Amino acid sequence: MTETEPVTFPQDRSCPYQSPTGYEPLRATRPLTRVTLYDGRPVWMVTGHALARQLLADPRLSSDSTHPAFPATTEGMAAMRNFRVALMGVDDPEHHAQRRMLAPSFTLRRTTELRPGIQRIVDGLLDAMTEKGQPAELVSAFALPVASMVICELLGVPSEDRHFFEVQSQRLLLSSDVADVRDAQSKLAAYFAELVDRKQKQSEPGDGVLDELVQQQLREGVLDRQGVIEFATVLLIAGHESTANMISLGVYTLLQHPERLAELRADPGLFPAAVDELLRLLSVVDVLGRRATEDIEVGGTTIRTDDGVLFSPSVINREEDLYPAPDTLDWHRSTRQHFAFGFGIHQCLAQNLARAELEIALHTLFDRLPGLRLAAPPEEIPFRPGYAIQGMLELPVTW
Repeated sequence: MTETEPVTFPQDRSCPYQSPTGYEPLRATRPLTRVTLYDGRPVWMVTGHALARQLLADPRLSSDSTHPAFPATTEGMAAMRNFRVALMGVDDPEHHAQRRMLAPSFTLRRTTELRPGIQRIVDGLLDAMTEKGQPAELVSAFALPVASMVICELLGVPSEDRHFFEVQSQRLLLSSDVADVRDAQSKLAAYFAELVDRKQKQSEPGDGVLDELVQQQLREGVLDRQGVIEFATVLLIAGHESTANMISLGVYTLLQHPERLAELRADPGLFPAAVDELLRLLSVVDVLGRRATEDIEVGGTTIRTDDGVLFSPSVINREEDLYPAPDTLDWHRSTRQHFAFGFGIHQCLAQNLARAELEIALHTLFDRLPGLRLAAPPEEIPFRPGYAIQGMLELPVTW
């Protein structure tokens, strides 16, 4: 570890597809340094790729976000300590049991089966957008509804309710007002409680993931009602927020790299590689949090019990030894070791689905609208603050 003046974390990006310029010291002091959170608390920041793989696989780092010592990066996150996050916020052996319940719904084979449905959703939204005419606001007209409608269909959530949970998710993840965050949390919990009750009373069960949890895990006593509600909340929010922001920011980034976009249009077979490179470069989920449950020795430095430990994918994904010219968009390199989906036991369960959505959404959009371009100067288009999942708040386009 190199001792330097602690960097404040998180910070806003000055360019939506690059890590904040204020994180440059973190890149210079790999693989471990100190940062300071909003409340002045110092925590460890892991910035080296190899050390991140080592520590994210270390059982002495806990994901339990309800623990008082778990690092909260915003006041709103601190206000959610009472909110138990299934899958992402629990440790083994409970995490392993939860993951086993859901794994069959997110296999590569299951994702392949879902592709025609994803294509249908994408085509329908583009039909509606083009029929309405240009210009269009791509976040609300395309990126957000693609992700919301896909996860609704997979989980068995009524698609007509998507506007409600989109609004509440935005309040939960974007608001800096503690009361607003708690109110959104309460409304989502009440919605899912009512949805679970409805599914329990259905004479003919649906075929969504939540229907399976209710019909199997809940009725057999493996999960209680609160457990199903926690699953529903985290799957719905995580299932649409990160993907929607990857779509919007991916479109913006490609439009800012016309030579790369021309290459994709000339050879659509490059889209799978392009998706992974975009995942690496954009790193829309730019913080992974953990708490040390024991002292951990790392290269002569001791991470003490109850120390907060953070991982910044946008910094880790820019390690020059692995990714030469890491700030550039280049899908001809190997990117499969990127941290966009995390690493270790908590690596994103739905990464196959996310890749499929991104590939279909981006390929179809640029294929159907070859003249797609920004409808405002790029520097005037608002993007999300540093404490949130990264992406575009709005994306005005024309074609």
